[in-house]
Amino acid sequence: MIYILDTADTKKIARCCEFYPIDGVTTNPTIISKEHEDFGKLIKAIRNIIGDERMLHIQITASTCADIIKEAQAVQEYVGGNLYIKIPISAEGLKATSALKKMGMKVTETAIFTQQQALIAAKAGADFVAPYVNRLDNIVSDGVNVVLETVELLKAHNLDTKVLAASFRTVEQVHKIALAGTHAVTLNPALLDALIYHPLTETAVQGFSNDWKSIYGDKKILDMLK
Repeated sequence: MIYILDTADTKKIARCCEFYPIDGVTTNPTIISKEHEDFGKLIKAIRNIIGDERMLHIQITASTCADIIKEAQAVQEYVGGNLYIKIPISAEGLKATSALKKMGMKVTETAIFTQQQALIAAKAGADFVAPYVNRLDNIVSDGVNVVLETVELLKAHNLDTKVLAASFRTVEQVHKIALAGTHAVTLNPALLDALIYHPLTETAVQGFSNDWKSIYGDKKILDMLK
């Protein structure tokens, strides 16, 4: 499983990269705008935190093929590293995807809501397709099943494109799409924290601590090995 952060908050990115096995960061215009910062400085700051090896997915705002390519080239030159250009699914976006792939750039096709959107994006050369799980659930369309069938379609047609599942509200959604065989997830920091939380874990750890202190008091293992 590839774990990617879905935020542009540099403090949260730094904290999550310190503690979790994070593979990269995804952004979109909404996420970027929440930070109220200069776009260029912000994506540079994110790249500096995560380094050149981790993935950085940056969404363009242009809507025509020619302009998408120009923005993609400019972002690539500006931020560098392991970069994926995020392009919302559309006819112009698919045309741009094919062109960017021929230029050696990597693409994530986003705003995916159907299996067929994902399949044609993969055929156009997208490295990742990003279905929105919770948004599908909100319109009674079963986001988990869309992810499952997308994974099966890509496998059936021998396409190398990976599924980057996005838009989650609960740990249960993340769990179900992991069982469905998705290749990657992008999560906000709070949900990432929730993945490792369980009250029984807290109780168990407290029990260990209490039992140790009942015999050894405040002594630590290092104190007792001197």
